[in-house]
Amino acid sequence: MKEYKTVTKIAGPLVFVSGVSDIGYNELVEITLPSGERKKGQVLDTQKGLAVVQLFGPTTGINTTETRIKFLGESMHLGVSTEMLGRVFNGLGEPRDSGPKIVPEQKLDINGAPINPYSRAEPRDFIQTGISTIDCMNTLVRGQKLPIFSGSGLPHNQLAVQIARQAKAVSKKAENFAVVFAAVGITHEEAAFFMRDFEKTGALERAVLFLNLADDPSVERLITPRLALTTAEYLAYEKDMQVLVIITDMTNYCEALREIAAAREEVPGRRGYPGYMYTDLASIYERAGCIKGKIGTVTQFSILTMPGDDITHPIADLTGYITEGQIVLGRDLHRKNIFPPVDVLPCLSRLMNLGIGKDRTREDHRGVADQLYAAYATGRDLRQLAAVVGEEALTDIDKIYLKFADEFENRFIRQGTHEDRTIEQTLTLGWDLLAMLPDSELKRVKKEFIEKYRKKKQ
Repeated sequence: MKEYKTVTKIAGPLVFVSGVSDIGYNELVEITLPSGERKKGQVLDTQKGLAVVQLFGPTTGINTTETRIKFLGESMHLGVSTEMLGRVFNGLGEPRDSGPKIVPEQKLDINGAPINPYSRAEPRDFIQTGISTIDCMNTLVRGQKLPIFSGSGLPHNQLAVQIARQAKAVSKKAENFAVVFAAVGITHEEAAFFMRDFEKTGALERAVLFLNLADDPSVERLITPRLALTTAEYLAYEKDMQVLVIITDMTNYCEALREIAAAREEVPGRRGYPGYMYTDLASIYERAGCIKGKIGTVTQFSILTMPGDDITHPIADLTGYITEGQIVLGRDLHRKNIFPPVDVLPCLSRLMNLGIGKDRTREDHRGVADQLYAAYATGRDLRQLAAVVGEEALTDIDKIYLKFADEFENRFIRQGTHEDRTIEQTLTLGWDLLAMLPDSELKRVKKEFIEKYRKKKQ
């Protein structure tokens, strides 16, 4: 390993080193400051004898004459073990819960191994989150990547911990289920909330937490999700566990990406984000999935706050392209004090049909979901019409739909933060609401299901 004293420039978290040879992308670097303090870094770019090194921490104390740079000849690896379950780590994978260091069973490259598309198995099994709007209308399937689009000030953190606490693989055979939770760029208050909730409810026993705080270096935000996914892949593919990965907040990740791209003086793309952001996000999202011949699966919930509630913003836009649907939180529902404020109309789960139906959830699931969606959409449209022409001008059936929309929000969407509904309870609640409508309006449910499950209006 060669050591260099050829630092030519320092820009933000980046250090430029000249006269280097045989250096690889993502190679780990050890930086020795004039004071003797040592810091870690990673090669971000290399060309014509020049290396751009990204520091894991502030560049305070570095100068261009006495700083020594040593290239370690390997990319960043994470030591993994089943002992990680029930533990809390920082954004670099070091314990932050005052527990001992992990004795690793394996050391894995945090960038993961690319999955051959031929080796991917089709996601088919239902994951129950206990939240009706997700389980019934936007079902999560094992191996799926399903993002949650939120906005500033909406309760996505509370929703994230509720999903982490309640999620379970519903299967006839006993299976190990684990949650890997990665928080990117959060405040100390949010970190305390996550740790307190996980410890209080006992969910920490089957979870691994990675917490990157807002005052941590921005480069750490790029590493935290990869640490979480490396841990998840180990638990899934080596230990045969069903793993749910929850990452919040991908907007902070993309902001760090933009900050580092600006420090590298790259030509910006849409709204200043780097042109390769699509590829970078895909390298995270595409690590979810099922592998042929492997019992374990990796399922991914990534949460992002849309700047200005703009669903066409590059972060939300590119995420929507890569992932298999989206759950959208609505500000109007939040103003009505409805939790979780899931606006079901713009929501979508592209793999829903693979995980529902007979022997998976229930035979009437698809019909109930479609009928609830159609009735709620009609009721929402009629609200706008009633605001213009007045409720008196509506027909009797219009008034029923108007009432249905209110009941749907107050009984189906609204849930307590610790209310865990089974899929049976959710579908039964759906039928209770559909009892408000006459038989002639139930056009999306098969007749035999209406006779079998519908409770006639008293």
